[in-house]
Amino acid sequence: MRHFSIIKTLLFLSVLSFMSCTKEDSLSPTATPRKIRFVLYTEEDFSGDNDNITFSLVIRNSTKTLFDSSLSVMKVKDIPKSANKLIFEKQVPNDDGSVLTTGFYYTIENVGLSWYIDTCSAGQLLKVIDYSFK
Repeated sequence: MRHFSIIKTLLFLSVLSFMSCTKEDSLSPTATPRKIRFVLYTEEDFSGDNDNITFSLVIRNSTKTLFDSSLSVMKVKDIPKSANKLIFEKQVPNDDGSVLTTGFYYTIENVGLSWYIDTCSAGQLLKVIDYSFK
């Protein structure tokens, strides 16, 4: 009888020890998130330009778009000067650590589409896309 009790105790301790030594993914440390800072302004005088312009902020990896967001439509003349820059900071969603393509796409009504694109190197924790619209 005592032999059976010792075996049960050893079995219980073995199971308890095994369970306490396993690591769970939720407890593992996470990598530092990468961020993209979008900075938009102009140094030009567009005071007479009443055309509508729409800017989109974009983050892409080699296979898909990770983030795409349009700003409100504004007049070209209303793009802020350097002292009043528009600044948006976005943490890279679903980051796989790869090289990113990021920047601005913009459409001027009745004119067309253009862009300002840059890359964020693998492992780069902060990329600033500083775009002076011309």
